[in-house]
Amino acid sequence: MEHDEINDEEESRRPLGVTLIGGLYLFFFMLTVSSYGQPIPFFGRIFSGFEAQALVFVDSLLCLYLFLGIMKRQKLTLYLLLGYNAFEVANTLINLLFIKSGDLEKIVGEKVNPDALINTNVSVIIAILMLSLFIIRQHAYFTNRSKYLF
Repeated sequence: MEHDEINDEEESRRPLGVTLIGGLYLFFFMLTVSSYGQPIPFFGRIFSGFEAQALVFVDSLLCLYLFLGIMKRQKLTLYLLLGYNAFEVANTLINLLFIKSGDLEKIVGEKVNPDALINTNVSVIIAILMLSLFIIRQHAYFTNRSKYLF
């Protein structure tokens, strides 16, 4: 009996790696919500106004869903995380290719260093790919096979 209780307790604890991933996606959620009302680069165009607000709203909902799914260790969320990260890498690459520093200067209102823009975006891509590898390594902890969060 005592051995079964220990196994149940270990199964119900959230591993540190999953907790860290959850915290990161909660941070992404807060970061996304805080950008509401600002112009948003999306697949090679810079959106503003209602379009940007709609994009931020949808992205916020996705980040919130991912956070909740991570905390519930939902198996489906694991695949959604990897898909979301792949989408973010594609979006960053396309923005890097099609949005010029001059376009950003008009919106920001000050000079944008093209080299720094490239370095920053490449760093973001590398960070997302490393995060995806970390998520893949944590796959065994996503044991909840429920299709629904609630």
